[in-house]
Amino acid sequence: MPVDFRNTNSVWASILVETLQRLGLTTAVICPGSRSTPLAVAFAQNEKIEAIPVLDERSAAFFALGIAKKSGLPVAVVCTSGTAGANFYPAIIEARESRVPLLILTADRPPELRDCHSGQTIDQVKLYGNYPNWQAELAVPVLDMGMLRYLRQIIVYAWERSQTPTPGSVHLNIPFRDPLAPIPQFDAQTFQSQLTEDFFTSIAPITNYQLPITNYSIQEWLQWDKGIIIAGVAQPAKPEEYVKAIAHLSHTLKYPVLAEGLSPLRNYADLNPYLISSYDLILRSPQLAQQLTPEIVIQIGDLPTSKELREWLQIAQPRQWIIDKSDHNLDPLHGQTTHLRLSIEQLISVLPSPPSKQEIPYLDLWCNLEAKVRSAIDQKMANQNDIFESKTAWLLSEILPQGTPIFIANSMPVRDVEFFWKPNNLAIQPFCNRGANGIDGTLSTALGIAHRNQSSVMLTGDLALLHDTNGFLLRNKFRGHLTIILINNNGGGIFEMLPIAKFEPPFEEFFATPQDIDFAQLCATYGVEHQLVTDWEKFKYLLNPLPIGGIRVLELRTNRKADARWRQDNLKKFSSSIG
Repeated sequence: MPVDFRNTNSVWASILVETLQRLGLTTAVICPGSRSTPLAVAFAQNEKIEAIPVLDERSAAFFALGIAKKSGLPVAVVCTSGTAGANFYPAIIEARESRVPLLILTADRPPELRDCHSGQTIDQVKLYGNYPNWQAELAVPVLDMGMLRYLRQIIVYAWERSQTPTPGSVHLNIPFRDPLAPIPQFDAQTFQSQLTEDFFTSIAPITNYQLPITNYSIQEWLQWDKGIIIAGVAQPAKPEEYVKAIAHLSHTLKYPVLAEGLSPLRNYADLNPYLISSYDLILRSPQLAQQLTPEIVIQIGDLPTSKELREWLQIAQPRQWIIDKSDHNLDPLHGQTTHLRLSIEQLISVLPSPPSKQEIPYLDLWCNLEAKVRSAIDQKMANQNDIFESKTAWLLSEILPQGTPIFIANSMPVRDVEFFWKPNNLAIQPFCNRGANGIDGTLSTALGIAHRNQSSVMLTGDLALLHDTNGFLLRNKFRGHLTIILINNNGGGIFEMLPIAKFEPPFEEFFATPQDIDFAQLCATYGVEHQLVTDWEKFKYLLNPLPIGGIRVLELRTNRKADARWRQDNLKKFSSSIG
């Protein structure tokens, strides 16, 4: 029987862990500490759960976030009492905003040792405010069948709430009295006869969280010719099915699909001939922006990153539908919006297939503009031989191996991907932390996505990587391969694109914040491979094929201010060439 009967805490903790395992938990990330000893021992002893020790709590939580992003299943994260749990907070915020399931297990002292300066004790109840889907404090462990049934039920409910109605984190605060180590206690050993195997028989993976689907009619959509579909940031479990569903809707309605670079659509280009990747550049032309004003908008998931797109929609105020099965409000523009609380795959599955409309001039205009802008971008990039930041995203969309997972860090990398990521048929899997858009935890998240997965890539700037260098401490536990493409422009490139860049001082010291780090030395400290890449041919050679194991950094050194000027000059040129 998978229960540790050495003492009260070991019974309690092993039942908690076994319940989670039977529900479907496969991975737990464990941070070291004393108060969490019963949980750490229980997870370490369960042979069906991969227990991964990670020193730094912030890194641990983001590592778990990455694993959960890739798998779609909750990952448990465990820490001791005190400030340890506070370091989980940024990842919990991202989990909520990105809709990723996590189980946060914080150990605590029992009630009698709180508020009396007993040491390493803070108020951990509702530590994370409103960000968890659900939060509770468990009872102090006791050997009582009624209380063990209570424990079982709470864990089942926590598992459910981490995934429905919208994935996110669940926080359980778990107090333990001494002894924390599995020191034998007579009453626990004698209790063994009361707990039989059938205690766990009712526990099984819960697979159907689908809410009833209403058969929404598309007759209203079919009435309009000037409609668009917007496919925002998405990390679906089955990307090809997701892409095909959007393509089906697009074919039926004869609407163009404006696809964010962080959506899988650009990597299955042949499935959707109405794909528009250059909408940000097209909409920089005031004449075209006016001419392309839509009557209706069907938004799938979050809005794309593009500021141009958002401002255009804000001015146009079209009738809008949002398709997303979460319970989140996904309309930051506060328009005339109807939320359809279901996935695009669900919508397509229940809709009839009405006769398709004929080709329409509005659609033709979008597609012709896309062809012109895309040709201009491709020609410009192909002829640029010097190392500069924006070409990196464009080139990656051409050369990565089939199906490569790629994590794209925030700030300039996500924008270069949106501007320049070329439609392809490589089935590349984009991942990102666009829920809260922070630069914390990026390396750890990328390692979590790559862990026990196919060889993966991360695209990041120098400041984002420096913000999470403790992620390199995962190296000895990481299984798989991650190539980190480091754009080192010695500072925050995103700030060069903002009005504050014209004010010096204080711009360079307080906004760009150059760190002057020798990344070769930094990598050597952590035992991570480092290569400086000085030409694009070497870059292509190093990325296809990818290695099968380990972590490496490919550093591209660029000029931050020259990169910013290139963007400012060429984004205007791409737009004016069609205006």
